[in-house]
Amino acid sequence: MPYPDSPGGRGRPALSFAPEEPERTVASALARCVSVDPARFAAVHWGQTPLLSRADELPNQSGFCDLLSPADADELLSRRGLRTPFLRVAQDGVLVPATRYTGGGGAGAEIADQVLDEKVLDLYAGGATLVLQGLHRTWPALIDFTRELGWALGQPLQVNAYLTPAGSQGFATHYDTHDVFVLQVDGAKHWRIHPPVLADPLERQPWGGRADEVSATATEAPTLDVLLAPGDALYLPRGWLHSAKAQERSSLHLTVGVRALTRYTLVEELLALAAEEPRLRATLPFGMDISDPEAVEPELTETVQALQDWLRRVDPAALAARLRQRAWPAARPAPLQPLAQTAALDALDPDSRVTPRPGLRWQLTPVGERVTLRVFDRAITLPQMCAPALRAFLAGEVSRVGDLPGLADDTDRVTLVRRLLREAVAVPAQGHGPNRPDGGAAGD
Repeated sequence: MPYPDSPGGRGRPALSFAPEEPERTVASALARCVSVDPARFAAVHWGQTPLLSRADELPNQSGFCDLLSPADADELLSRRGLRTPFLRVAQDGVLVPATRYTGGGGAGAEIADQVLDEKVLDLYAGGATLVLQGLHRTWPALIDFTRELGWALGQPLQVNAYLTPAGSQGFATHYDTHDVFVLQVDGAKHWRIHPPVLADPLERQPWGGRADEVSATATEAPTLDVLLAPGDALYLPRGWLHSAKAQERSSLHLTVGVRALTRYTLVEELLALAAEEPRLRATLPFGMDISDPEAVEPELTETVQALQDWLRRVDPAALAARLRQRAWPAARPAPLQPLAQTAALDALDPDSRVTPRPGLRWQLTPVGERVTLRVFDRAITLPQMCAPALRAFLAGEVSRVGDLPGLADDTDRVTLVRRLLREAVAVPAQGHGPNRPDGGAAGD
């Protein structure tokens, strides 16, 4: 639910998510990945230590095939017209050039980088690992699951699938610069986990810069030496070293990457805001020898003092606005259907029912006689009289257009909802779309 505004609606902005993610659905998304309750996971494991969760400790005893099965992977590789970079191929720890498995798409698709199934077959049969990337954008079950899990974690996510032939290992020991949930779908993989050589690495600190340390640590006794079977899950914080090898038959696992924000993120955005401080924009002295520590020292002292003085005056709202602009576009809300959305616009009336777009982040801010609704990719300005209706709608309190509070008549209500539909803030409520006698959207 949003933060309440102060009396008169002139207080801090209301900030929330659309209420279409039932708590049980969000909780179940996390529960599918970890065998401990959320509070313990947050206190003991999140960003700190690995967690192995066996299939019999997780609620979904059928495993993860509902998210992406081997047959689904085959469909993606053969019938969906994949292009790079939605597929990577690795062999003997090295990425295979895309030209070895892509080419022209045939008549009507005269492009040069479509994935060619016969070339993929040759590489996979020869021991190469296939990495299906960006599945949180291309495969329906994972689009929904990622949105629900991202809601539970409060972080943007990405999903890759790794298909490894029997006895093969796609990548040497390495670490990731983001946390991961490994979900074993099919087959088995032997994982060796070692502690970090660099705690909490940033994206600009990949493992290649510490290859010698990584290789040396990989020769030591692992912290975890486990075989993941179908339905097992493994959480790894960023920086933990790992390698994985398929066993007697091929393996398919999903890796859910968590692009966590860090305190260094705050530093980066503070530096961007610091460009507004005149003392920090001042030119260095004429003729200064920047290689001379004695010449640099007084300028460093003045710069540090200016930065300290400026930091004491930083407006948290300005920093939060920059963080919002950075983070919100990385976690898209649920997909919408442009054709059904247009049909709903055409058929809209006071009896129509609409709902906030699932997974939508929003912020409602009064500005004089207007109110600004910020969502993940835009800001929408509306008359202040719309504020009560917007709050009720976005909080999930009202779905029937004619019941929206605070507006003069149904004409105003329909006009507001028409704008929300057109701006992809609202979607037709399930079972109440146009073009069917029962109110369902055509084709659902």
